[in-house]
Amino acid sequence: MSSVFIILFGLVGFTFGWFVYSKFIAEKIYRLDPDYVTPAHTFNDGVDFVPTNKFVLWGAHFTSVAGAAPIVGPAIAVYWGWGPALLWVTFGSIFFAGVHDMGALWASTRHKAKSIGALSEDVVGKRTRALFMVVIFLLLLMVNAVFGTIIASEMVDIPTSVFPAWAAIPVAVGIGVLIRKQFNLLLISVVGVVILYFSIYIGSVMPLALPGDIFGLGPNGNWIILLFVYAGIASSLPVWLLLQPRDYINGAQLVVGLFVLYSAVLLTLPDVTAPMFNDNLAENTPPIFPILFVTIACGALSGFHGIVSSGTSSKQLNNEKDARFVGYLGALGEGTLALITITAVTGSLYAANAADWNGIYSGFGSGGASAFIAGGAALITEGWGIPLSFSETMLAVMVVLFAGTTMDAGLRLQRYIIQEWGSIYEIAPLKNDVVSTLVAVFSCLILAFGASNGG
Repeated sequence: MSSVFIILFGLVGFTFGWFVYSKFIAEKIYRLDPDYVTPAHTFNDGVDFVPTNKFVLWGAHFTSVAGAAPIVGPAIAVYWGWGPALLWVTFGSIFFAGVHDMGALWASTRHKAKSIGALSEDVVGKRTRALFMVVIFLLLLMVNAVFGTIIASEMVDIPTSVFPAWAAIPVAVGIGVLIRKQFNLLLISVVGVVILYFSIYIGSVMPLALPGDIFGLGPNGNWIILLFVYAGIASSLPVWLLLQPRDYINGAQLVVGLFVLYSAVLLTLPDVTAPMFNDNLAENTPPIFPILFVTIACGALSGFHGIVSSGTSSKQLNNEKDARFVGYLGALGEGTLALITITAVTGSLYAANAADWNGIYSGFGSGGASAFIAGGAALITEGWGIPLSFSETMLAVMVVLFAGTTMDAGLRLQRYIIQEWGSIYEIAPLKNDVVSTLVAVFSCLILAFGASNGG
């Protein structure tokens, strides 16, 4: 069977979701009101509360909620077969993720942009709020630490991704300043994406690596420290200066990358060599139910999206009607990334036949980001004739930048939670931006070093 079936099935479903289902939910259920004055205007402080163009906010929201999860999750879950993964990504995005993300954004906007944890007090009670905020903090801690280790590993394993990953930071700052000065958004976007892809070319011919041992730590450990120092600084800056434009331009870069990947499928027409339902599972494989639904969370349905929607995006929503565009379409954007991941790791350009695929996917967890990079790069090289080294670097940078944007947003959200605790329990130091940021950074570092065995 052709891989084209997989992408057509998903894209037809997403088209229905956007034009029909999301419109019904927005108009009949949430009743989004264009005349409602959003907190971005009411509390505009130029730092966290900033009214934002819906296209810019979509890019910022999309990349913040996505991270590397819509790549890693589906690339692992296809071990059970591409059929269950495809069904969950398609219907989960349409009926669950989009509705959840738009709803969390709308609910927070209607309650002074409170986080979903603080909002729970108004709906349920103080005890629920306290428990919910602990759960949210631990979730953010886990996400930030995991993505920090993923980025560090990718930079060590694929040193060609290092230069373009760090080059994206000054590009984002420049874009943020130009958007602030109200330059033409389309022109800024095109120039920014061109610069980013040129930096990928430079990275593909100029790999960078840290020395083997600095202060007793290996390359992984030192990258983790550098990443969290950067994320701590980024989380304290005004959102318009780095977080928002970095996320936006990464989103624009991904749109180009998705076009290249999807068109490569149409140009190469690979066959699906993975089983629709895998009946050759290893003995220690976890059960598909309910583990499928947590393996593919981002890309179908994830509570983390509600944290981002109510934590940062609601503070930047210019008009309540934009919640549909930002929230629902952001979820569908994740779905399209998960969809092409399934296609890349199950096609004949990645594994020539079923035996080869079974050899690669010898057990649960065999896939992941590396499988997506290998399968996606093979698609791009075969379809577009682009050198394999550039294709691999391009996809590795996609993984790194997406995980990085989630770290930026996640650390800022951790700071918000810590400051909310300071206000609730009257702990003055925790209300301070610097102190709360340091607490967030050091807690993440401790867990990240534990996960990476000390670097």
